[in-house]
Amino acid sequence: MPLIEFSDKGLYCRKGNFYIDPWMPVDKAIITHAHSDHARRGSKYYLCHHFTKPLLQLRLGDNVYESVDWNEPVFMNGVIVSLHPAGHIIGSAQIRVEYKGEVWVASGDYKTENDGISGAFEPVSCNTFITESTFGLPIYKWKKQAAIFEDIKNWVAQNKENKKTSVLVAYSLGKAQRVLQPLSEMGLPLFVHGAVWNVHQTLINSGWQLPGVQRVLPDTPKNDLVGNIVIAPPSAEGTPWMKKFYPYSIGVCSGWMQVRGNARRRNTDAGFALSDHADWEGLLQAVKATAAQKVLATHGFQAAFSRYLNEQGIEAGELKTAYGGEEEINGVDG
Repeated sequence: MPLIEFSDKGLYCRKGNFYIDPWMPVDKAIITHAHSDHARRGSKYYLCHHFTKPLLQLRLGDNVYESVDWNEPVFMNGVIVSLHPAGHIIGSAQIRVEYKGEVWVASGDYKTENDGISGAFEPVSCNTFITESTFGLPIYKWKKQAAIFEDIKNWVAQNKENKKTSVLVAYSLGKAQRVLQPLSEMGLPLFVHGAVWNVHQTLINSGWQLPGVQRVLPDTPKNDLVGNIVIAPPSAEGTPWMKKFYPYSIGVCSGWMQVRGNARRRNTDAGFALSDHADWEGLLQAVKATAAQKVLATHGFQAAFSRYLNEQGIEAGELKTAYGGEEEINGVDG
């Protein structure tokens, strides 16, 4: 029997009697990170990293939470569980599960480039590695973050020269925090949507040092916005809320912008392939670094990615989960 098995509620460790990122309510849930497809309401007990706890409280409300530090062992019915940095967003973790010398690692979502705020991805040696494959095709190869930030700054500067407001679409948890630092270096006021503001304040209250922002309110003067920067989640696109910023230019931060034509199809002015997920090379590097004898690929291009691994002599298969989906393809969590 595998140490971690698939069930209709999520990834289940029978020996330890717990689930990892369950998509249905369970008694014990270990959470990799606070994105909504991995952290869902209704479970009786949640275990996560210290950085993730306030974000779960923001999104899921009052529950029984236990939080631990990196590499701090937790014992569950003889199973040793520990959390290790995934580099996806603040607090994101890989879950290491060990029983009688057998080790499995469930990666959740991850990226291998250190973005300076989410922590560096830590390869964890294991027998079986459960990996995401959101961008598991060779066409996905990211530019260095610094180069993307420079592109964004140049776009903002051009918009300001044209007296347009720069509306940067970035997921409220993860990408919004990444773009704040480089944008703050431009010396322009930073305005944010309410969803971004809520996450921002939660992190500030938890001790994170983030650049100052202003929340866009109904009475925010339009003149305060012209030529400046607004950070908004994808859900704000095409809503009446956007009318306040006219004339504006929309730039989308998402790995899906790597594919030519996606920005045009979304009717946006600019696309920046800034992703919180590993690209093709990052996925391969992570798999090799674990030295796993078996790899199970979840959400994304799992069929193509697992097939390639098998061709390279690494035993691999697909694992169907309820993570990701149309929201990600539309750029919500790219």
